Amino acid sequence: MGSFLDKIFLDNSIRSYLIVAGSLLLIFLFKRLLSRYIAGVLFGVVRRIVRGVDKSSFVKLVVSPLEVFLLVLFSIIALDKLTFPKLLNVDIYKANVHEFVDAISIIVLIIAFIWLLLRIMDFITMILHHRADQTNDPSDNQLIVFFKDFFKVVLVILGILMILKFAFHYNISNLLTGLSIATAAIALATRESLENLIASFIIFFDRPFTMGDQVKVHEITGTVERIGLRSTRIRTDQKTYVTVPNKQMVDSILDNLSLRSQRRALVLLELHAETPHDTVNQFVQRVKNVFNQRKDKVENHMVFLADISKNAFIIHVEFFTAPIPVADFNELRQQVNLTLINLMEEMNIRLATKEEGGKVEAKQIV
Repeated sequence: MGSFLDKIFLDNSIRSYLIVAGSLLLIFLFKRLLSRYIAGVLFGVVRRIVRGVDKSSFVKLVVSPLEVFLLVLFSIIALDKLTFPKLLNVDIYKANVHEFVDAISIIVLIIAFIWLLLRIMDFITMILHHRADQTNDPSDNQLIVFFKDFFKVVLVILGILMILKFAFHYNISNLLTGLSIATAAIALATRESLENLIASFIIFFDRPFTMGDQVKVHEITGTVERIGLRSTRIRTDQKTYVTVPNKQMVDSILDNLSLRSQRRALVLLELHAETPHDTVNQFVQRVKNVFNQRKDKVENHMVFLADISKNAFIIHVEFFTAPIPVADFNELRQQVNLTLINLMEEMNIRLATKEEGGKVEAKQIV
C-alpha cells in the first residue's frame, strides 16, 4: 500500500494528491461554518464602530463573499504544496501555464476580498441610513450616499492596483507617478468643477442650509430641492427651477429665510398735516389696541409718531409674527391694512396727497 501511495504521477506522489484532495474536501465541507465564525468576529469589530447593528443581517450579507474568499485562499495554500507538472507547464505567449494559473488564482482571491469589503460597507451604510431616517435632516441620507459611492470607487481602484501588483507583478509606483501627473493636469483643466466639489463638502459639513430650506442668494429666492456634488437646485417663488453652482452658494452672501425667528411687516402712514393733534394721538392708541387684540398672531409691535414733515405726520406701524407660512403672513398683513383703512375712515383722517409731497408706503421685509 505504501509503495502505491509513493508512486509519482505528473511530478507528484499519489499520497500528495490524496492529502491535497482531502484538504480541499474539508475546506468545502466546513467553509460555511468557518465563514460564519469569522463573520461573527468581524461583527464584533463592526459593532464597536457602529453600535445598534443586527448580527443576523450582517452575517447574511457577508457570508457569501467570505465563503468564496476562504475557499479560494485555502485552495491556493493546499495546491501550492503540489509541484506543478512540467508536462503541463507549456509556454503561452510570454508566460507559462503555471504563471497563468497563479495569476488567475490571485485575481480571484483579490476580487473576493474586495467583494467582502464592499459588502461590509453596504451593511454600515444600511445602518447609517436607518439612523439618518430617524432625523428631520434629509441631507444626512444624501451625505451617506455620496461617501458610500466615493469609498466604493476607492476600493475598486485599490483592487485593480492590487491585481496589477500581485498578479501581474507590475511596478505600480510608476503608474502612481503617471496618475499623479495626469491628475494634476485634469485638476487644472477642471478647476471650476473641483471648486464646486469642494464647496459641496463645505455645504455638507458646515450646513448653512439643507434641503427644504427657503434661501435667498444672488437675488434668487426659493426652496432648496436638491444639493448635488456640483450644484444646488432651487425652486423659485415663480416656480422656476434654478441651478446655482455650489461655489457661489458658499462664497456669496446667503440668507437662509427658514432660520429666521420672526417675520416682520412695516407700514408707514403719512397723515395729512391738517389732522388735529388729539386725532393723531387717538389713532396711534387705537392701532396699538388692534395689535393687543391679536396677541395670538402678533408677537410684538411698535406704533408711534415717527416724524413730522411740512405736509404730513408720519406714523410708523411695525409688527412681528412667528415664522408662519408666507400665505398666512400675507393674509394677516391684509387684515391689518384693512383695519387701518377702517380706522382712518371712522376718524375722518386723510392721507397726505401726492401733490402735497405725501405718500403711503407699505412694505414687507422677509
